[in-house]
Amino acid sequence: MGMSVTISAASAQDAEHILKLQYLCYQSEAELYGDYTIEPLTQTLDDLKDEIARGHALVARLGGEVVASVRGVIDSEGTARIGKLIVHPRMRHHGLGGRLLDAIEGSFAGAQAAKRFQLFTGHRSEGNLRLYRSKGYAPVASEPTGPGLTLVTLEKEAATGAFVASA
Repeated sequence: MGMSVTISAASAQDAEHILKLQYLCYQSEAELYGDYTIEPLTQTLDDLKDEIARGHALVARLGGEVVASVRGVIDSEGTARIGKLIVHPRMRHHGLGGRLLDAIEGSFAGAQAAKRFQLFTGHRSEGNLRLYRSKGYAPVASEPTGPGLTLVTLEKEAATGAFVASA
């Protein structure tokens, strides 16, 4: 990438930066589906802080700027549900999304013994689908959620003795 991007755990102090980045990043998804009421665009700061406190969140920083983030939570059956993988538009296509995905998988596989990883995206979000497939995810379900949008759920099993990605 040629730049020094660091990945670390997100804190409540990062929430405002994450929310602004989330709003910026989901504009293209809203445009693609013609729906500007999607949850990432309507989430409040308090809701985001609660989400960070309940699960696991990572941020990628370029210097002091939050340029990417991902969140997830693991359920009682060992499924780590990963969501809201976002990368600043100017930082896309440099492998940062893949690095964040590897890092959050590593933290769930190591510390919390995830058995599988699951995420979802819209059926027209080809870049997302391409990234997830390249990381070993396969579609396991699809569900129409409204006119013009079908959510595709993708999943992969956690490797036993999984390598814990370092940031």
